[in-house]
Amino acid sequence: MLKIFLASHGHLASGMKSSLEILMGPTHNLTVFDAYTQGNDESVSNKLDQFYKEVKPDDTVLLCSDLYGGSVNNEMYRYLDRPNTKLVAGINLAFLLEVLNESADRLTDDRLKEIIANSRKFLMRVDCVPSSNGSSVNNLTEDFF
Repeated sequence: MLKIFLASHGHLASGMKSSLEILMGPTHNLTVFDAYTQGNDESVSNKLDQFYKEVKPDDTVLLCSDLYGGSVNNEMYRYLDRPNTKLVAGINLAFLLEVLNESADRLTDDRLKEIIANSRKFLMRVDCVPSSNGSSVNNLTEDFF
């Protein structure tokens, strides 16, 4: 089974889970942790230790962080020696939507690279293009779904 652990500075992780569940429904294989939030003095490593207690030897673990080189990512980096564990930093909602639709056996290193490349396409400046009648149209060429 694919198990995903998403952690962020502040409430980004839980906010992304909320958005994902609006778009996809329940995300049972996604665990989130909002680090450094008011009233939460639990560390990323303590939360990861709890998470790994539920990981079985044949599970694939994908650790996701908000910012490469940040303190959350640096804590997660220490878990890369665990079996079947991968780490991706700088994730976005497009990345999570795609990865949550993968099975553990399909999430190879090559497939993960492909998902990362696909998710980068959704980071762009969106321009307002005036139409011939004076109203504005967007520059989107296709829907995500």
